[in-house]
Amino acid sequence: MTTEPSKAPPLYPKTHLLAASGIAALLSLALLVFPSSDVEAKRTSLSLELESPADQLTQDQDASDAQQATNAPTESPFAQTENTPEDTRQAEAKPAADSTRNRLHREVIVAKGDTLSTLFEKVGLPSATVGEVLATDKQARQFTQLKRGQKLEFELTPDGQLNNLHTALSDLESISLSKGAKGFAFNRVTTKPVMRSAYVHGVINSSLSQSAARAGLSHSMTMDMASVFGYDIDFAQDIRQGDEFDVIYEQKVANGKVVGTGNILSARFTNRGKTYTAVRYTNKQGISSYYTADGNSMRKAFIRTPVDFARISSRFSMGRKHPILNKIRAHKGVDYAAPRGTPIKAAGDGKVLLAGRRGGYGNTVIIQHGNTYRTLYGHMQGFAKGVKTGGSVKQGQVIGYIGTTGLSTGPHLHYEFQVNGVHVDPLGQKLPMADPIAKAERARFMQQSQPLMARMDQERTTLLASAKR
Repeated sequence: MTTEPSKAPPLYPKTHLLAASGIAALLSLALLVFPSSDVEAKRTSLSLELESPADQLTQDQDASDAQQATNAPTESPFAQTENTPEDTRQAEAKPAADSTRNRLHREVIVAKGDTLSTLFEKVGLPSATVGEVLATDKQARQFTQLKRGQKLEFELTPDGQLNNLHTALSDLESISLSKGAKGFAFNRVTTKPVMRSAYVHGVINSSLSQSAARAGLSHSMTMDMASVFGYDIDFAQDIRQGDEFDVIYEQKVANGKVVGTGNILSARFTNRGKTYTAVRYTNKQGISSYYTADGNSMRKAFIRTPVDFARISSRFSMGRKHPILNKIRAHKGVDYAAPRGTPIKAAGDGKVLLAGRRGGYGNTVIIQHGNTYRTLYGHMQGFAKGVKTGGSVKQGQVIGYIGTTGLSTGPHLHYEFQVNGVHVDPLGQKLPMADPIAKAERARFMQQSQPLMARMDQERTTLLASAKR
């Protein structure tokens, strides 16, 4: 039997073999450098559909490792490599660097019914972590005092453990817990706001509160303005459409955001064609008060009305028919109608002669002001904390709240004013003045007053000019 010799492989020119080897090498390199479309899609969707923080971090690590392998230099699989001490140190440090980079940051907003435990569950933390966190420091329990809409920021380690917890309590204060070698450490950061001055101008079309809000004044700042001018203007009956006001006040700013207001620095109020001015001045003893632009005190011995923005429902009269008794009976005071619970202020400094029930007046406060003056406040719903018979009160201090106790047809304050034991009309009584700026401080006061008045004039002129354009 004759055996045919096997055919030898065809011989190719050496140049062809070299070209084929080169093409194969280029194809291999292309596959390493340019991953397939499937790999690219997986990389871009890592953060979308994950079961837990730990799962996401694991996949992020895998993708990072794959990317590093792709960008590594191409070497023969049989090449011998030798790590230098520097290479070893870099290799040992890399996992820690990757761990820091791959920490997961999560934010959750407190909803109705949420607790710290439910929020921890939302970011994949076990309930046992809550106890560990709260046990670190007594102050850590502030994290349990949650408010609806509050934001909590979590930083998790690659294995899904809590590394840092942070929340803002206000625009100026935030708290945090950071994981350390000995457990969690509590930290509080308070930002001190920068004070700057701001200007507003308003014209009253309906009510002072609505016009002030439209001009940009907060409710508290509007109340402050009413208190400053409360000695000269009765805001319950004197306000008219067309009255105007200008105010320069302090603004508190933090991180470029207005976070609150301070004191009124200067103000001007035009009521029924008459203009009143006020400037805040702190004397060398550190006592602050308001004065007119030329240095007279804004403060009198009594404020004009004890209830802000109330409506006069009955005036002083010696021949009024009583609405309940249905007979002619002198009404030796003024009634201010306002919603139940509206604060009532002491008209001046004095001693409380009575804080209790008094016949048809119901809950009543009587204050003696020196030897000459006495005021009475009746039909109160209740008394303010600390106001009691035998105590003392300061001018403007809240002493009680509007009610309808005693012989009353609706919530209002009955207010009486006596001079040397004789009832007088508090709306017509001329109020005694307080002392003006001391002569020794007048020059210093004028150095502050004049620029503030000039600025209000300039701001108003600019505002009116821009409105005409």
